Amino acid sequence: MDKEAIDYSLYLVTDRELLSGKDLANTVEEAIKGSVTLVQIREKNISTLDFFQLALQVKDITDAYGVPFIVNDRVDIALAVDADGVHIGQDDMPLPVARNLLGPTKIIGVSVSTLEEALRAQEEGADYLGIGALFPTLTKSDADHVSLEDLRKIKEKISIPIVGIGGINASNIHDVIGTGVDGAAVVSAIVAVANPREAAAQLRQIITK
Repeated sequence: MDKEAIDYSLYLVTDRELLSGKDLANTVEEAIKGSVTLVQIREKNISTLDFFQLALQVKDITDAYGVPFIVNDRVDIALAVDADGVHIGQDDMPLPVARNLLGPTKIIGVSVSTLEEALRAQEEGADYLGIGALFPTLTKSDADHVSLEDLRKIKEKISIPIVGIGGINASNIHDVIGTGVDGAAVVSAIVAVANPREAAAQLRQIITK
């Protein structure tokens, strides 16, 4: 996968707890049909075997549509399913160690909430940054708050792609993209709704405007 050509604009992060009975793989496929450009599988309360099997299912779909597939946190799962990359937080495996394990061609994204963290991640070789939480979010109750103004300031100082995350939906995604960032990461606004394809298409329309 050509890392330079990746489209971060509508970045889906999964959360099975928000599916309300929907199938995860099917939800991902519908979201891709609605123009999601990148998919990250995020699983916290799950066995390694279940995570591995779920990741394989989702990767089959992302591969079929040519959409990059990222695994949250678990470098071992990313390696086991040959994902396109991994996304790590401040308390996860250090970026240089993850890079050493994954090699130079895989995508590594890092969650940051300050300019200092952003500069360090860039210096250590991150391919992109996830910055947030921009708005109140149920999926990460402990996340630090980052204002849109802070996001804009970080974007001005950082040369790698930046994705805003945290409580982003159809009512605020325009403001997020307006800061000049490269994309918006969405969880519940796609995963939790009855029609993920329609929701993704609506968000894509706002982004392209």
